[in-house]
Formats: sequence, structure tokens, C-alpha cells
Amino acid sequence: MMSVLVWNLVVTLLLNLGVFLTNGLTSHNASTRPAVVNIGAIFTFDSTIGRVAKVAIEEAVKDVNANSTVLRGSELRIEMRSSNCSGFLGMVGALQFMESDTVAIVGPQSSVVAHIISHVANELQVPLLSFAATDPTLSNLQFPYFIRSTQSDLHQMTAVSEIIDYYTWREVIAIYIDDDYGRNGVLALDDALAARRCRISYKAGIPPGSESELGYGRSEIMDILVKIALMESRVIVLHVYPDIGFLIFSVARYLGMMEDGYVWIATDWLSSALDSNFPNLSDKMDDMQGVLALRQHTPGSKSFTEKFKKLSGGSFGLNSYGLYAYDSVWIIAHALDAFFDQGGVISFSNDSRLSNAGLADLHLDAMSIFNGGKLLLDNILNSDFIGLTGHIKFDSDRSLVNPAYDILNIIGTGFRTVGYWSNSSGLSTLTPENLDSKKVNGSHNQELHSVIWPGEIVTKPRGWVFPNNGKLLKIAVPIRVSYKEFVSQLPGSNYSKGFCIDVFVSAVNLLPYAVPYQFVPFGNGKENPSYTELVRLIAAGVFDGAVGDIAIVTNRTRIVDFTQPYAASGLVVVAPFKKMNTGAWAFLRPFSPTLWAVTAFFFLVVGTVVWILEHRINDEFRGTPKRQIITILWFSLSTLFFAHRENTASTLGRIVLLIWLFVVLIINSSYTASLTSILTVQQLSSPIKGIDTLKKTNDRIGYQVGSFAERYLVDEIGISESRLVPLGTPDAYADALLKGSDKGGVAAIVDERPYVELFLSNQCKFRVVGREFTKSGWGFAFPRDSPLAVDLSTAILTLSENGDLQRIHDKWLIRSGCSTDNSELESDRLHLKSFWGLFLICGIACFIALFIYFCQVFRRFRNIARAAPDSGGAGSRRLQTLLSLIDEKKDPRDKKRQKVERSISNESRDCEIGQDSERR
Repeated sequence: MMSVLVWNLVVTLLLNLGVFLTNGLTSHNASTRPAVVNIGAIFTFDSTIGRVAKVAIEEAVKDVNANSTVLRGSELRIEMRSSNCSGFLGMVGALQFMESDTVAIVGPQSSVVAHIISHVANELQVPLLSFAATDPTLSNLQFPYFIRSTQSDLHQMTAVSEIIDYYTWREVIAIYIDDDYGRNGVLALDDALAARRCRISYKAGIPPGSESELGYGRSEIMDILVKIALMESRVIVLHVYPDIGFLIFSVARYLGMMEDGYVWIATDWLSSALDSNFPNLSDKMDDMQGVLALRQHTPGSKSFTEKFKKLSGGSFGLNSYGLYAYDSVWIIAHALDAFFDQGGVISFSNDSRLSNAGLADLHLDAMSIFNGGKLLLDNILNSDFIGLTGHIKFDSDRSLVNPAYDILNIIGTGFRTVGYWSNSSGLSTLTPENLDSKKVNGSHNQELHSVIWPGEIVTKPRGWVFPNNGKLLKIAVPIRVSYKEFVSQLPGSNYSKGFCIDVFVSAVNLLPYAVPYQFVPFGNGKENPSYTELVRLIAAGVFDGAVGDIAIVTNRTRIVDFTQPYAASGLVVVAPFKKMNTGAWAFLRPFSPTLWAVTAFFFLVVGTVVWILEHRINDEFRGTPKRQIITILWFSLSTLFFAHRENTASTLGRIVLLIWLFVVLIINSSYTASLTSILTVQQLSSPIKGIDTLKKTNDRIGYQVGSFAERYLVDEIGISESRLVPLGTPDAYADALLKGSDKGGVAAIVDERPYVELFLSNQCKFRVVGREFTKSGWGFAFPRDSPLAVDLSTAILTLSENGDLQRIHDKWLIRSGCSTDNSELESDRLHLKSFWGLFLICGIACFIALFIYFCQVFRRFRNIARAAPDSGGAGSRRLQTLLSLIDEKKDPRDKKRQKVERSISNESRDCEIGQDSERR
């Protein structure tokens, strides 16, 4: 027992001594740099990217060690291992690096391997810089020690989506390798397309691995492409590995899918393969004519390209991933230099969790944690220098700044650049550097150079065709029981005819391609079908389109696409009318009763005001009370004919009379015009004036079965559904209108204008009342994002411009029924609202004139009241004085006499003052 305690004491002392020595060594290393710093690299050596990356990484290490300003006294040593695109081998290789005290790992190139190795890097806190893992789901949140030293496919797929949107294609087919790289890349493409109202219509996944491993070769690729050839879209995005990609192009050419009409867009795998193996791919160039490809934009690579040819001996070329591999080594070198400047020490500690988990038998002692991993990671993320690929700097998402791509067009024996894409400016024919130097922002016009497409055509492919599977488009045609001039079906056949059918057939004939279709009847033939239900079936995929008199209204446009309207439409009100005879009292009809009353009232008001203003100074407005009343009436009424004989002497009276005569002039002119219309044009009268009248009454309203008018009247106008009566035929229209609302019929009918015009062509007892209260049109309906809707809209515009649309209209809808006798529905009478402004001006003038007049009278009354002595009964005398002043005759010569008297009195006063002074 005693010996055990002694041994424990000895062990404790040795451990404390080891800690002391370790701390002393650590403090010594803080002030010195190690002679050798070990980093690792793991990728597939014999791959397209790996061959280039191996040479680039080795050269980068040489350049770093030859540069005395970096690592200053420390040598960078790299150990490379091949993962052979295997996640398991990659993980084993990463664990082996830990035996040599590796502080950072360059690679891997595969996104699949990166997902696995990132877990090891997280546990051991060793930064992992991948120069080729472009999977956008490799998140820094899940893998904090994973740094992507290349561009993410998130940016590449954004570039692809902008190219698709630039050429106005709406659907694409994606062929991808079914692993983390391909699957997650296509998901990013799907999101980028959705943001631009485009979509992937079909995804074709190919299992990863070689033909010898999976038995997945030419025949399986042919099955996929044959299926794609039967689909509608002709825009194909290829996101695979080079070996599979070249095989797909070969099979596509064999199947005729590299001809006119197809669009192929390859991601940067193709440009990398061409850059690396161009001399060896001459036999494959014929399979890729017209293909668009993307390549990561690397502005600083020209000088290194020539050097790389010597390094590789001309056996393979340099691609963009080799440049990013070269810069990855320099990123680590700069970060290590900053790491040592900050006192960082390369030290490792055992992971206690391995021993605690009972894994001692696996001999994982070499798996130690890099103590300075967090500090080195921060320095890597703070990198800021110019490398071969451009500006090396990481943003807040740990992605390289200024992502950009070259857009290449494969043509002949090589390729040419047709434009560029950058995250800040979008598509452009200028390089991102030139755009930045010119300070062009993202609002500039998107443009690309002309492209030579598959089939050696320069015209932009349409991007879609009708599926080549023998299936005809099912175009629904409503079976109408009324107004068959618009669309009808021959009994016992699928043949349809009518105005709408002729417009559709003429528009289809203008398309530059054949449209295989068949008309499918819709409806029971007993009543007009519901067009809202028809539109819903199109959205559900039951029909491929619909042709007929389908109104374009809001709730329908939410679920389907319509063509350009080929006929104008809108809801109107139809009501019965009666002819109005002129009669003995026709002269009273131009004015409403209210206007007559107000006009008569103002005649009396103006006459009274003028009498008040002229009474004191004008003898023509004086006399006995009877004579003065007659004068007021005569004067006011005679102004109607401008025949008044009395002259006005006061200024205020003349102003009031001038304004009143102007009002009378306007009233006379309006009355004459209205009366002339009444006596010369046959007037038609209807108690209903429009939709506003119907809304205020409780009368029953008719509508056409299947029309959207029912829901519009209920939901938008607010008319009770119990007041609405469904009617199916023009005869039912006429019978219901003749009966009237009180006898079980309707007071009016609300329907679309084309139907109403056809109905009124042979029904002469009814007329349209009021104005059209909705604006819409008829169009052909197709599923959402259907390219046929766009092309047919162009064809309809062509029909309208060349006059064919009008000729089709005249063929089916022109009817000579009721004679046009220039009768028109009764115009609204002239109401007070049309003249209230004139009456207001006249009233204000009268008020101001009276106000000024009475102010003058009261001022004189106040002067007289002050001069009069106070005595009893002063109130009654003042009232008598006021009334006498109002009725007093005023001589215009009084002013002159007052001036003379005032002058004489002033002279007399002066004489008296002079005499007084002499006397004194």
C-alpha cells in the first residue's frame, strides 16, 4: 500500500514537471517560427481537375518557399493523397494527415468527399480549403472549418437562370449527376429560376460512377434522352462530370438532339475539360456544336498560363480550378504568416472524447486537436490580396467576393466568349473589370453577343415544341345553347364553328410551326356551361386549352393564362323603353322642376336687389307701392329677353345687373339647345338609367346562364342574389323584359356587350341604358406559363392589324334587323347641378351689393342720430328716421350742392377769423 502511494507521488511530480517544461517550450516557440510547417492536400490525381491541381499546388508551394516576405524562415511542406473520388478514402487520408502535425488541408475537389472530410476537420479544428467543391449546401454553419476557396454553384446557377430569362425561355430540362454535387446544384438552379418565373419541367438524374462500376452506359443514356426528346421543352441544362457529359453529347447527336431547335447549356465542367484537354478532345467537338458553357472568370491568369505549359510539358492545359488550387496554398501561407505574427504556436492535444468513448482499441492516438486551429481559421477568413483568380477576400458568408463567369459558345474547333456574368452587373458583353472601372451598376441593359446555336443557326431557338409523342392538344369548346354565332357544334360530330373558332384557326395558321390539336366539347347541351368551371379544369390539367367566348376576368387570370383579347367586352344594362311624344307641354321638359323653381326665385331676388339699390336715386324705381311692385316684377322678367326699359343709375346696381344678364344668357342658350333636341330628335324613355338605378331598386335582374355577370353583380355591385334571374336564350330575354319585374319577369338584363349587340339586332323594343360598367375582353385560355398563349397573342395582333379579325367579325356578327331611326334614349334633363355655379356667383354679387348699400345707409343714419337732441321717445324716432332715409329721394345734384355749401361756410369762417384778429 505504501509503495503504491509512493509511485502515485512520483507520477504526479513527473506530470507537473512535464507541464512546466511544456509551458517553457511553448513560451519559447511563441517568439520563434518553426522550421517546417506541414499542410496536406487531398484530391483525385487522375481526374480532369486533379491533374491540373497537382501541378498548380506543387508550384504554389515552391513559390511560397522562394518568397522571403512570406513565412520568413519557415518552410512550407505539403503532403498529397489521392481520394479517388471516394468519401471513405478521403476520410482515411485526412486522418493520416494528423500523424504529421498537419495544420491545414487543401481540397478535396469532390463535394461528396468534402461533406465527409468536413466532419473530421470540425473535430480536429484543422481548416479545410476546397478549391473545387462547389456544392452550395456545404454551409459554414454546419462546417465552420470548411472554407470554399472557389465559387459556389449558387452563383453559377444564378448565371444560368439569367441566361434563360434573357432569352425569354420559361421551362428547362435538367440532366445532372445524382450525388451531392449534381443534386444540390440543380436545387439551386430551381430556386434561381423560380425567382424569374421560370421552372425546371423535368429532372433526369444519372447515378454517379463509371460504366464498369454500375453498368450505366450508352444504352441507359439513350433511354433518358429519348424520353426527353418526347417532351415539350427544348432547353437542356447539363450539370454532370466530364466523362458522362461527353457521352451524353455523343448520344444526343446520334438521336438528332444537336440540331435546330435545341438549346444546350453546360455548367463549368465542360470549360474545365476543354481548357485541360483541348488537343485531346478534337474528336468530340463535333458532338457539342452550338453548346453554351460557363467558365469561372479569372482575370489574373494570363501570365501563369504560359508558365503552366512548361510545368505540364504540354500534356494538359490549365483550367480555372487549377488557379483556385494555386491561390488556396497562398491563402494558407498568408494566414500562417499572420498566425505567427500574432504569437500563434503549432501544438496539438489529444481528444479526450476518443478515450472516454471506449475506442482505445482502434489506436486513434494520432487524432489530435490543432490548438491554434481557431486562430488560423480567422486569419484565413481575413485574407485580402490579389491572386491569380482576382481579388482574394471572403464576405460575411465566407464566400469569395466578386463572383463572375465567362459565357462560352462552342463552335467549330474551339469556342468563343459571347459575354460575361457577374453578381453585381448581371449579363454583359464587357468584362466585370471594365464594368467596375466605368462604375456601371446592375441596372444597365443586359446583353450578350450573338450565339451560333445547334444546327448552325443564329436565330434564337423558341425553346419548346409540342410533345412528339403523338398526343393531340385537347382544346375544350363550350357547347352553347344560345348565341351560337360565337361558337357552336354540329350535332353528332366534333366539328365546331363560329366567330371564336374562326379566330382561333386563323391565329394558329399564322404560327411558324404546326399545332396538333383536337376540339373537345364541354357542356351538357341543355344549358350554357359554366366558364369558371371550364377554366378550373384547364388549371387542373384536364384540358390543354379552351376556345370560346371566355371573358378575361380577375379570378380566372389567377389560375390560367389568357391570350391577347380578340374581342372587346364589358357588362351593360338592357331595358325596355317607350317613345316620348312632344305634346303641348314639351317646352317645360328641358329644365327639371328644381331648376325651374330656382331660376324663377332668382328672377325675383335680382329684381328686388336692383330696386333696393336704385330706389333712392332713380325715379323709374319710385312711386306708389303698387307701382313699385309692378316695376320689380316687370324689370326682373324682362331681363329674360333683355327687354328691360328701366335704366340703372347706381354703380352697385349696374354690377348686379351685368352679372345677372350673363347668367340669363347661359340659361337661354341651354334651354334653346335642349328644346331643339327634344322637338327634332325622337326621344326614348326608360325608368332605368343604368346599373346605379338597378342597385337602388328591388327589381329583378336577368343574366345569362354560365356568365360571370352573376358573381360580379353579387360580389362587386352588392346586389342580392335573390333578385337575379338566370336566362338561357334571347327569346327568354325578350319574354322576361316584356313581362316586367312585377309580373314575374325582369326589369333589366345585365350581360356582355357582344351578346347584347346580337340580341338587339332583331329586338327593337329594348335598348342599352347607361354606360358600360366593366372593361374586359375575350381570350383563349391555356395553362399557366404556356408558351402557346404568348405566340397566339402575337398572331391575334397580326390578325387585328391586317384586317382579318374585322372580316371574321362581320361574317358572323353583322345583322340587319331593327332600323336605325336616329332614336336615342332620353337624355337627362338639365338639372340645377349644371348651373349652381352661376347662381352662386349671382347670389354673392347681390349679397355684397346689399351689404355695401346698407353700410352707407347706416353710416348716414348714425351721423343724423348724433346731431339730433336726446328727448323722450328716441327709439321710435330713430326707427322713423331710418325708414325715411331708406325711402328718401336722393338728388344726384346733392353732392355738388353740399360741396358748394361747404366751400361757402369755410370762406365765411375765414373772414370771421380775420375780423377778430384785426379787432384785437
